[in-house]
Amino acid sequence: MITAFQLANMIFTGAEALGKVPETIKMQGLKKPLIVTDKGVVKVGLAKQVTDVLEAEGIPYALYDESVPNPDEKNAEDSYSMYKKEGCDCLIGLGGGSSMDAAKGCGILATSGGPIDQYRGMGLLKAPLPFYIAIPTTAGTGSESTCAAIITNTRDDHPWKMVILDGRLLPDVAIIDPMLMMGLPPAITASTGMDAMTHAIEAYLSIGAMEYTNALALGAIELVFKYLSRAVGNGNDIEAREKMAYAQTMGGMAFSNAGLGLVHSMAHPLSAFYHISHGFANAVCLPVVLDYNKIVCREKMAKIAEISGMSDLGKYPEEACVEAVQRLNDLVGIPRTITEAAAMIDKKIDTKDIEPMSKDALNEVSTVTTPRIPNLKEVMSLYKKCW
Repeated sequence: MITAFQLANMIFTGAEALGKVPETIKMQGLKKPLIVTDKGVVKVGLAKQVTDVLEAEGIPYALYDESVPNPDEKNAEDSYSMYKKEGCDCLIGLGGGSSMDAAKGCGILATSGGPIDQYRGMGLLKAPLPFYIAIPTTAGTGSESTCAAIITNTRDDHPWKMVILDGRLLPDVAIIDPMLMMGLPPAITASTGMDAMTHAIEAYLSIGAMEYTNALALGAIELVFKYLSRAVGNGNDIEAREKMAYAQTMGGMAFSNAGLGLVHSMAHPLSAFYHISHGFANAVCLPVVLDYNKIVCREKMAKIAEISGMSDLGKYPEEACVEAVQRLNDLVGIPRTITEAAAMIDKKIDTKDIEPMSKDALNEVSTVTTPRIPNLKEVMSLYKKCW
């Protein structure tokens, strides 16, 4: 069987990697980047760290800071309008996965044209993005190492997430500097960290898994089990931050090539309907979907349980895997149910949404590579177990 594996052209990882940004831009003969980020990143001073290194080298820039969680088509359109107006010739995505996805959305419109919803699916872009530098400020989404962009469609009868998959969405350069993640609040650290865990586990269990992705996924799983609780407990633990930065990028590489599974298929509608953070949505669904998958993933789930460090795997180690993941969720403060996750952001939820969300989940591209293919009734049942 022939397999294919792709990743960003260059990845710089480590403290002070941010200093590579001006050099990267100049080496390409580029003149002016558009920085796509959000107001939170600006408020805490992380955007200034990027603009400072650009200004020190005399590189002009434009700044779009209107990206929102679960970015929508308006984010892509508005950032592209600024890209054109300011005469930019390259992109910097700065922030969590939402800002990096918004930057990818801008790049899609810049080179492939609109409307953006025509690119939902696999390999439908017309051209590569403009030169794109991805700079994550959280350790979870792995967007700096993936060929995916998730854009929320808000113009239909209900919001839904468009998954755009194309090798041309991979960043040209990823800058992974754990110093940008120091002091990140515990809840965001936990949410994004379990997002990284979900990426790695689903890539490992995916029917598209291969030796390359298995090695990356297992490495990421081990790092998250070992270092996430430390990063949550002490936001200034530089070793934990750096190890989690590696974990998210490794997990991103794994799922970008192997695919994901039903956890993501269920999490995307939760974020679209209720604006529950992607990381929390994944983390809540993960133990329930693992329990559903165990009948077809016994050996691989036993391996995850072993990596978790559990001393007694018992007679059914696949069940120990579910227990280990739930134990980590509890340790880092992840809510156990959708109701609890929604309450954290004062969102009201309604069981009448379960059926349309389940239908959206079945239509998600991630469902294609899930190890146990569900029907509508089963997905609805899984949502109810998470509810």
